[in-house]
Amino acid sequence: MAPAPCTVRHARREVALTHTVSCIVLDIPAILGMVRELADYEHELDAVEATEASLGATIAFAPEGVTSVSTSPQIEPISPTRPSRCLLLFNERGEPAGMALYFYNYSTWRAKAGIYLEDLFVRPSERKKGYGKKLLVELAKEVVAMDGGRLEWSVLKWNEPSIKFYESIGANAMNEWVGMRVDREGLTKLASLLD
Repeated sequence: MAPAPCTVRHARREVALTHTVSCIVLDIPAILGMVRELADYEHELDAVEATEASLGATIAFAPEGVTSVSTSPQIEPISPTRPSRCLLLFNERGEPAGMALYFYNYSTWRAKAGIYLEDLFVRPSERKKGYGKKLLVELAKEVVAMDGGRLEWSVLKWNEPSIKFYESIGANAMNEWVGMRVDREGLTKLASLLD
């Protein structure tokens, strides 16, 4: 199924005019809004610490007026303090309808870069239009264009609709792996473990 009419581009730091309507779209507030909507869906809204300022400082954006696409990203360089990129999807009315926030990773076994999808989100009112698939296709195109090794992400075990969708497009569950994380006080403790 082809997606409903939409536009996908890298997020921009500044105000942008959409090509379909004469309204002004602010990308950073749209990203934060969708981050909060995703957190609410995952029953973790209280855990969101992101702000417009922190997103603005940590996402590599496309320059104003540049239509940066997945196969040839024209955006600010990534760095340790600005490691992420964000694809935004706009519906036929030019409204932000979905996003894919991602960063680059590396496979030692393949000796190739890849993409880790941190968050994929399509607003509930915009689902069942092929928008999630469109965002994943754009990310896959970027991996292929850079001769990358893989596109990967995590999904909550209880999120059966998403798991079924991902499997329907060819994704494989990595059931033999266990996600590990150190954060907050644990990260500080680990950093000073040998002091």
